[in-house]
Amino acid sequence: MARNAVQLQKGLSEAEFDRLYGTEEQCRAVVIKLRWRDGFSCPVCGGTSYSELKTRDLFQCSTCRRQTSPIAGTIFAATKLPLRTWFRAMYHLTQSKQGISSIELGRRLGVRQTTAWMLKHKIQQAMMERDGRKRLKGRVEIDDAVLGGERSGGKRGRGAPGKTPFVAAVETTDDGKPARLKLRRVAGFTGQAISRFALNSLDPSCTVVSDGLACFHRVTDAGCQHQAILTGSGPAAVRNPVFKWVNTALGNIKSAINGTYRAISTKHVPRYLAEFEYRFNRRYDLASMIPRLGYAIVQAPPMPYRLLKLAETYG
Repeated sequence: MARNAVQLQKGLSEAEFDRLYGTEEQCRAVVIKLRWRDGFSCPVCGGTSYSELKTRDLFQCSTCRRQTSPIAGTIFAATKLPLRTWFRAMYHLTQSKQGISSIELGRRLGVRQTTAWMLKHKIQQAMMERDGRKRLKGRVEIDDAVLGGERSGGKRGRGAPGKTPFVAAVETTDDGKPARLKLRRVAGFTGQAISRFALNSLDPSCTVVSDGLACFHRVTDAGCQHQAILTGSGPAAVRNPVFKWVNTALGNIKSAINGTYRAISTKHVPRYLAEFEYRFNRRYDLASMIPRLGYAIVQAPPMPYRLLKLAETYG
């Protein structure tokens, strides 16, 4: 069997992480570089000349005298945690294929579980916003799925209470390899929900391949071509080579969720799906994930803890 280059890539070792991000000064320098790639620019007047108030960790514009913190306006804003703790959380979220629970993350970071939960969800939010507007192109395999366990004596199947429906779509290359993944929670498997998903997530150039579920024909609302293939049900349908990559992705996601989290609250499902999507779409270069995620984080607006707890947006 050929060796899997993705699974066996070197990645970013803990020793290398400590060399690059081991001190507060290193992490601060990375944040400044990611926020102002071409040098400081005042958020008020756009001035590029400044002085640095090192005792207060501020930049002061020489033109308008506005003082700006490197972390102001980002998800780091008003944090009481060292930046190195944030970067170590980013490391654990990006380098672990199966994800990491907030309990385990808290142990590794030396913080409370609630603090680790906040860190994890803010980082997941940045992941979700980073990939939110990117659309799949070319040939796309699509399938329906649900998260949530069966309730004793309850209804089974897609419409069972307590289950969270979502759509998985995988863009494939000309030689049949998986390129990019989209995972989106939906209100239900209805034509309206699939139409909304397609308009937000699929380029009109797509050729979408689905099973016989009737709602999938609404991908044509986004200008996509649609090919429905009747697969039946049971293990044989899962093994159908036409849907190899979307079924593989769904199997990995469900295994990771069952093994790492056991259960996920419905209102937070979009962020967990975004985390898996973000890692999958950047799986060819694990070592570059932290600077890439760091850039996404400094571009993402602040999100207070209370809004993280209340967010219930259908994507």
